[in-house]
Amino acid sequence: MDRELLDQKLSRFEELEAQLVDPDVLSNSAKMASVAREHGSLAKLARRYRHFKELNQQIQDAQLMAEGDDAELRELAADELGGLKEEREECWNELLDLTLGGEDATRSRCVLEIRAGTGGDEAALFARDLYEMYRHYAEAKGWSVEILEMNPTELGGFKEIILGVEGEGCYRELQYESGGHRVQRVPETEAKGRIHTSAATVAVLAEPEDVEIEIQPDDYRKDIFCASGPGGQHVNKTASAIRLTHYETGITVSCQDEKSQHKNFAKALRVLKTRLYDHHRQQEHQKRSDQRKSLVGSGDRSQRIRTYNFPENRVTDHRIGLTLYKLDSIIAGDLGPVVEGLMEYERQEQRSAMESLN
Repeated sequence: MDRELLDQKLSRFEELEAQLVDPDVLSNSAKMASVAREHGSLAKLARRYRHFKELNQQIQDAQLMAEGDDAELRELAADELGGLKEEREECWNELLDLTLGGEDATRSRCVLEIRAGTGGDEAALFARDLYEMYRHYAEAKGWSVEILEMNPTELGGFKEIILGVEGEGCYRELQYESGGHRVQRVPETEAKGRIHTSAATVAVLAEPEDVEIEIQPDDYRKDIFCASGPGGQHVNKTASAIRLTHYETGITVSCQDEKSQHKNFAKALRVLKTRLYDHHRQQEHQKRSDQRKSLVGSGDRSQRIRTYNFPENRVTDHRIGLTLYKLDSIIAGDLGPVVEGLMEYERQEQRSAMESLN
């Protein structure tokens, strides 16, 4: 994250501070809740950066005094500079950790999408394993997980499952999971014991606040249909499933998990807003000449990021060359060693990119 983006975050935070005492916002409970949530998610980063800027100014002032004619002021300034520079270094390190993950690092809500890739039923079972892995990891972190949509198979796998995750640091950590995941193992249905390779893709999208993405009923088409289960059989005789198609981008979202049409519509709209936000963000990234070159956390869904080899109990993250022989605990939800490795790599990349701030 560069200075321009940090300035934008601080500016947005101060704008939200003003909105929190605005009578029009205070009288609208839904808007107030959304503003307060976004303000809270930005608070730590914005306050650290504001303090960092204040320290920079104090150091500049002290340096001017140290170069002045007054011997007493020069001595005072020299004594003060050491402490100010030390405090700035501490503040800078904190800022570095808070900016891991780019401009959406402070998001406390995200949408995690898992889709079976090549490999048929085995790929769908692998998608289920990934879902269980993330669910257990989220529980250990104290995050809440809600199923927004799922498309199960007859064998208990998932063609697709979409989750809403909420909790401090959830996007900062889970964003590194975006990409292609490959599994190598002997399927339960394989009689000859041959190792099969199948795949699934994961997309982790930062979820915007309602005040950030405005969408009107005229912006999308709403279709209502009957929900269906594995194998295509109808599981619901009532037309409660919802499909939303955004006219401008062509983005389509379906939701049939709930029996209530109203609940399905609310979930579908939530996913649509998240995908629209991600769409606009990707466009902005392409426009920016200083876009981060690091593949870690880039969210490139076409990139194969990780291999899970069951016969060797091995997990390899190809982006940073990390190999761990503890697949059994990782697939059970102990993702910490992998996430920490990725965050440390990103931390070093970020340190180099942010040298200009210090």
